[in-house]
Amino acid sequence: MWNEEQIIEYLKEKLKKSRYEHSLSVRDTAIKMAKIYNADVKKAGTAGLVHDCAKYMSNGQILSIAEQNGMEVDEVARANPQLLHGSIAAVIAKNIMGICDEDILSAVKYHTTGKKNMNILEKIVYISDYIEPLRDFPGVEELREKALTDLNGALLDAFNNTIKVVISRNQLLHLNTIQGRNYLIYKTLHL
Repeated sequence: MWNEEQIIEYLKEKLKKSRYEHSLSVRDTAIKMAKIYNADVKKAGTAGLVHDCAKYMSNGQILSIAEQNGMEVDEVARANPQLLHGSIAAVIAKNIMGICDEDILSAVKYHTTGKKNMNILEKIVYISDYIEPLRDFPGVEELREKALTDLNGALLDAFNNTIKVVISRNQLLHLNTIQGRNYLIYKTLHL
């Protein structure tokens, strides 16, 4: 398995400067969140660091890697292959970087869409990507504060915000995001 320095060198080579800095910031935010929620700090940092390693691959490259790895590509992902960059990042993490930890790979895979019944690491990486300090959008400060004390509430807000943006752009909603949102609401109502 690659060490952090090797991963950082890969990211410097493959990502634009702003995305590289974002990756470092997500790593740091994920570590902070892992400490707050008693999750594995090392796994959170690694997943946060590698989550966007496939971000600048072309749609063709993404679809090709997905096909080569037997991934099911639904019509939403086929129409917007960038939704698969998390899945492809997990493939790169495993096949190139030698990261075999399923928790890390799953957190990387679902950092874009989320999913139903996310585990603590998946939630931490998803929300860390959303709220890291370099992000700037209306409501991000409130969401950062909420994430420190109510991870599920922050996650639900992030899902809701994402869905609103996707709808405002008249784009396709990914089923994983809808299922993740519905699951959180259901669990909240039926504790």
